[in-house]
Amino acid sequence: MRKTLFVIISIVLLSSLISGCAGVASAQTSTGSENPVTRTISVSGSGKAILTPDIASINIGVHTENKSAAAAVSANNAQTQTVADTLKEFGIEAKDIQTTNFSIYPQQQYDNEGKPTGEILYMVDNTVYVTVRDLDQIGDLLDAVVEAGANSIGGIQFDVEDKTAAMSAARKAAVADAQAIAEEMAAAAGVNLGEVQTMSIYGGSSPRPVYDLSSGVKMEEAASVPISPGQLILTVEVSIVYEIR
Repeated sequence: MRKTLFVIISIVLLSSLISGCAGVASAQTSTGSENPVTRTISVSGSGKAILTPDIASINIGVHTENKSAAAAVSANNAQTQTVADTLKEFGIEAKDIQTTNFSIYPQQQYDNEGKPTGEILYMVDNTVYVTVRDLDQIGDLLDAVVEAGANSIGGIQFDVEDKTAAMSAARKAAVADAQAIAEEMAAAAGVNLGEVQTMSIYGGSSPRPVYDLSSGVKMEEAASVPISPGQLILTVEVSIVYEIR
């Protein structure tokens, strides 16, 4: 009886062991087929495009001071209108003239010893953001608006109005650069490149050279300042993940 019972128990244990092993093997096979490990390589590429500016933006302002706020505003309005008329004479359209600042504020006056004199001057500023589409006329335009009453020039920013083609060229160059790097690395590692898994793009902004005419340059000499648009460099960065085999 004991021998028979022992045999039965042994058979049951053996069956359970076989079943368990089969289950583990099945689970491993299932896991391997449903979640295969994908080997990848990540690379970054850079693409650049050189642009020649075709537009310029200038901050042109009129600053007036007076003991009377009303008088300061009146003088500022008159000078600003003359500046606006001058801009129109240069063919600047209304859509390319935008007011960016109009402010009135009192300023306490001090004597040579730094003590308040009790006198208050009212400061009035009116600044417009002007887009110039004919770069050849910038020097003459600056001279004209200064003569018209502008006494605050914030700077000149050169740009390219339509960057579509340049952006496209820079993106293609960035992808080609990343592809070349990936192929070089794969060859060095003795593997082959597979399909692209992910791709990200960054950048696309172009630096703008700024020439600040209000720093160290007298307004009367603005027209003699050489204006050079130079060139802009538009840079695009891409990050690509490839499968490797």
